[in-house]
Amino acid sequence: MNYENYSGLTANNVNENNMDSYTQTLVENSHVSNNELTPWGSFQQTIGKLFTKVKKESPILFWVAMVITIMGIGCLIGLFIDERTLMGVSVWLKPLKFSISISLYLLTVGYLITKYPYSKRKKNLINHITTWSLLLEFLIILYQGSRGVQSHYNIATPLDGILFMLMGVFVGINVLTMVLFIVDTIRLKLKTTKPLQWAILLGWLIVLFGSWVGGQMIGQMGHNVAIPDGEAGLPLVNWSTKGGDLRVAHFFALHSIQIIPLFAVWLGHKWKFSQRKQLMLVILFTLMFSFMIGYIFYQAKQGIPFIAS
Repeated sequence: MNYENYSGLTANNVNENNMDSYTQTLVENSHVSNNELTPWGSFQQTIGKLFTKVKKESPILFWVAMVITIMGIGCLIGLFIDERTLMGVSVWLKPLKFSISISLYLLTVGYLITKYPYSKRKKNLINHITTWSLLLEFLIILYQGSRGVQSHYNIATPLDGILFMLMGVFVGINVLTMVLFIVDTIRLKLKTTKPLQWAILLGWLIVLFGSWVGGQMIGQMGHNVAIPDGEAGLPLVNWSTKGGDLRVAHFFALHSIQIIPLFAVWLGHKWKFSQRKQLMLVILFTLMFSFMIGYIFYQAKQGIPFIAS
């Protein structure tokens, strides 16, 4: 079948009784039945299958995600053995957070791209662009952290300014791939069910909003509102507890590409609704999730902390 001949969001010939392969990943078992699996065992099996698929279909994304994860472990060790701080927290905290976020994003793209009816050449091109843009961005963050200086909003020296500019270029390249995914999710029939295709589209749209929030932070050369960056923050994430922090909305928006499709998968697995009802619930969930992000963004712009202390 030539999937590029019709739109995936308007096609009506999807058999509602057919379970998409993404959902099957959650419910099929190689050696034991679902009834014999504990929730933890089912989760482990699901993650194993997803990793196997990404490793097979998108190897560069998989292996770079693993490399960044290993470097993230090094950053975690650095939290305990390096006493240097920056803006009130360990110099290794930001590289650690970005290692987790970028690795998760690479694995997500590595899996989702298998649902697009791309030629091998197009898929490999997108995979390489995504991989190298994010890897280079992370290496700059890691390098600046190792120096004990800020990676973001830092133009204190010519070197710092150049590195900050390069990060913006790499982020911009990655945003263009997001736009491509949005257009193709509308234009093409993905190899999945209609509710999940909509979930993927809505996830990408909110991710794009999250990127715009990132642009807002660059525009004001900081992430806090009403107070300077570096004030007291929540453990681990370091979101400000004294004033508005745009990173909160940025965080939830960027991870919508995992949250919304996972909700659609859970819905299809847990409740045997028709695809029409599943689609309505996916849209309803997305609207509520979007409202939450919008409110968090509005709250931050008013200088109000996400969680005050």
